[in-house]
Amino acid sequence: GATLVLRSKFSASQFWDDCRRYHVTVIQYVGEMMRYLCNSPKRDNDRDHSVQRAIGNGMRIEVWKEFLRRFGFLQIYEFYGATEGNVGFINYTGKVGAVGRTHFLHKKMTMFEIVKYDVDQDEPVRNEKGHCIPVAAGETGLLVSKITEVTPFSGYAGDRKKTEKKILRDVLRKGDSFLNSGDLLMQDHEGFIYFQDRVGDTFRWKGENVATTEVERTLAALDFIEEVNVYGVPVPGHEGKTGMAAVRLKDGLSFDGKKLYAHAKDYMPNYAIPRFVRLREALEITETFKQRKGQLVKEGFDPAIINDPLYFLDDSEKCYVPMTQEIFSSITKKKLKL
Repeated sequence: GATLVLRSKFSASQFWDDCRRYHVTVIQYVGEMMRYLCNSPKRDNDRDHSVQRAIGNGMRIEVWKEFLRRFGFLQIYEFYGATEGNVGFINYTGKVGAVGRTHFLHKKMTMFEIVKYDVDQDEPVRNEKGHCIPVAAGETGLLVSKITEVTPFSGYAGDRKKTEKKILRDVLRKGDSFLNSGDLLMQDHEGFIYFQDRVGDTFRWKGENVATTEVERTLAALDFIEEVNVYGVPVPGHEGKTGMAAVRLKDGLSFDGKKLYAHAKDYMPNYAIPRFVRLREALEITETFKQRKGQLVKEGFDPAIINDPLYFLDDSEKCYVPMTQEIFSSITKKKLKL
């Protein structure tokens, strides 16, 4: 019996006016939608609304905090799930940043595990018996969930090959089968669960796993950055991928290579700091407000094929400097060490 209000296209500038007009009490969000609301111009009536709750997924911690500061106290229910998945979580306590909280009864009913994952090999790590290895509290790993009659996995219609690819066998004991979520999560000592990254988005550099969402969160704190999309790009002669950031600047502000360098060095380990920065007028998103990385990865860091301004992290200058064909050649010929 509840009234549902739909709009043909999301509008950050009209969102709160719509909520006031229709006396909305619950809002749904997805992906980067909440960040767009936080980035819209501030108004005197930002807290003048009847919204009490928000439910959705994909909200980053810094956006969550800013949203509550600006628009007043709302009960936020962040959840985790997938259309084809057989396990889900919901953050019913309002713990900032968490997608849910597990407990004994929940785990007994759904039978999920977070296991060690090898980013380079794109597969879970297995022990001498061929079984997956659960991670400790506070460690990031791959979420897998047991396929049972209570929690089945129906697969993909007309695509048995894709269905089989999502199933992991002999996970905890011989003969069992688990659904591979394709997502990296972390559970803390209190049982709260946090989404860390998608498997394809995490990359390995200098023998370390780099979670793109963590790097994005750190860079987004800079005052001249409106939004940022971090991804790994292959470099000739190097194992793994090195970090690159596509950045959209805030209106009226310019790129500050020295400030970005200092900020990155202060708040990130060396292996996680992006070696390349690409300035973009707009960052592409999916229909569910998730950032697209595929095309950016393909285009890499070659200034000959990229028209956008490119920058390279130069430790000798302690600054991000304009990327030149000479620097690119030095990197590809292994004359310049990254």
